[in-house]
Amino acid sequence: MDTLLVFPDPPPPELAQCLDLGGWVWKSMPNAEAAMAEEPIGGWAGAVVVADTDPEGAFALCRRLRKVEMPLSPLFLLVDSSQLADLELREDLFDDFCLTPFRPNEFQARLEHLCFRTGREVQPELVEYGPLVLNLETYQAAIDGSPLDLTYMEYELLKFLASHPGKVFTRETLLSRVWGYDYYGGARTVDVHVRRLRAKLGEEHAGLIHTVRSVGYRFGQSRWNV
Repeated sequence: MDTLLVFPDPPPPELAQCLDLGGWVWKSMPNAEAAMAEEPIGGWAGAVVVADTDPEGAFALCRRLRKVEMPLSPLFLLVDSSQLADLELREDLFDDFCLTPFRPNEFQARLEHLCFRTGREVQPELVEYGPLVLNLETYQAAIDGSPLDLTYMEYELLKFLASHPGKVFTRETLLSRVWGYDYYGGARTVDVHVRRLRAKLGEEHAGLIHTVRSVGYRFGQSRWNV
């Protein structure tokens, strides 16, 4: 899994949260020297450089990255509106940019486009269904961009259900597939965890987990949309 370089260290909290919720693998660096010293064996997959608070340090890092044998791509800038005029003189140092304060959806879309264009694998495996996103590497979950505070088994149950949308599972099947064949708890264990999951998903999204009367539970819509 390739890693994005992020400048500065630490990055702005809103950027760190956006990268985490988007499932990006990243590491922040304080300057160009540190970035070169900590460069992974396969090279950085790209860089997200915040240039509005320390433009001198930001562009010094960009110049250093562009001097490597194989030019780095993507190199993504975050700048404020007062820096727009200067960007025309530095267009060889970046591939795309967003204005700060950035809009998370725009930032994610632009960064994903750049990474897709270069073919570098910088995102871990995700399970996505509508507003729900599960990061299978970091065990993070979010609904509508807001992190969910889940226990290990709550996450495992939600991951299993969300990985099989539209399919109905009995309580006994869920016990064996999620908790394991050696688990001696009763079917009520599933009911309790479903109730907790629905509460954490919130009233608007609790209906993602459907109760199928006399059978068990289903995540999302069935193929017949019922």
